[in-house]
Amino acid sequence: MNRKNKVELLAPAGNLEKLKIAILYGADAVYIGGKKFSLRARASNFTISDIVEGCLFAKKHHAKIYVTMNIIPHEEDFEGIEEYLKDLEKAGVGGIIVSSMMIARIAKKVAPKLERHISTQLSTTNSMAINQYHKMGFSRVVLARETLPEDMERIARESKAELEVFIHGGMCSSYSGRCMLSNHLTNRDANRGGCAHSCRWNYDLFKNTELINDKPDFFNIGAKDLTGVTSIFRLIDMGIKSLKIEGRMKSLYYIATVVRCYRMLIDEYYKNNCSPIGIDLDFYYQEIAKAENRLSSTGFLEGKVTVGEQLYNIRNEMPTKEFLGIVLDYDRASGVATIEQRNYFEVEDDVEFFGPNLGNTRFKVMKMMDEDGNELMVARHPLQIIKMKVPFKVNKFDMVRRV
Repeated sequence: MNRKNKVELLAPAGNLEKLKIAILYGADAVYIGGKKFSLRARASNFTISDIVEGCLFAKKHHAKIYVTMNIIPHEEDFEGIEEYLKDLEKAGVGGIIVSSMMIARIAKKVAPKLERHISTQLSTTNSMAINQYHKMGFSRVVLARETLPEDMERIARESKAELEVFIHGGMCSSYSGRCMLSNHLTNRDANRGGCAHSCRWNYDLFKNTELINDKPDFFNIGAKDLTGVTSIFRLIDMGIKSLKIEGRMKSLYYIATVVRCYRMLIDEYYKNNCSPIGIDLDFYYQEIAKAENRLSSTGFLEGKVTVGEQLYNIRNEMPTKEFLGIVLDYDRASGVATIEQRNYFEVEDDVEFFGPNLGNTRFKVMKMMDEDGNELMVARHPLQIIKMKVPFKVNKFDMVRRV
């Protein structure tokens, strides 16, 4: 389907492999972080040579690459920035995401071909601010996650810059991620890439000196993850330019599953002449649930949040549908797939293949072998190469998971 005039689906990638998977599974654009100037400093992140390769891959698949430079910079954080920006422009990066006016100003001077996007860290919640940013040369603004849908509709009508909205992923407990909890508890600066996710830790809760949480149930102050399945149609209708998935530190399997799900949902909506009638939202929720391990909610996308959008003393970790492997090759003549194993599975397990062009397809594992042709009853070694008879065509980069 031609996506030229459709809303952009923007996916995260913490390394080059994830970038390629995100694009193959349907992302129109991918945002990444370099080794410097980016939040999520603990993600693998990209060298300049990685960025060059990623941009070439994206161009081949008609996708774009944006680079996050959204730290709150201190005095020493500007070293090497001009050369870095020039390298990004030369590599073919489409734009940078910033929260510092100084970084933006330097980019305009030394790398004018780069689009400049305002990060969600600046908590933009009104069209007047957006139009001021537009006057300053910013082409896009990532709205604060706290923006309510009724405000978003007015903002979309009155704003001159493109708008980007988060539709999926982790949510910060503080306003637009401006949190000092990690700094105080671990000396890791969340706004310079070092967030320790302290809000998701387990705490004992006391009232005066009385412990009021039940052992072994702890208290935490994290928010439920965001899932925007029911909000996609409204966001498209109001003219939002880009729908953004959070998760540069998430797994390869998570990226593939979530990106594919939203890709299918967006495409189905357009194919349905932008009507939600007949679209099975339960299917999409079930698909996303196969990659999630936290409770989720609609965040601010459906209105003001309530106690129901917070975790508090709820146990929030749940098992996902386990990622078993990724297809490396498929021989049509023999019907044998070569798979790089990622998690333990056995002969007679029920599994499900899926991919960019493969619908969810189940079968029972009947026979598998190692690279030397030795028969296996169990695949127990991570990254082991497995040969498996598969009674339908699969392609490189398709994945297999436990049913």
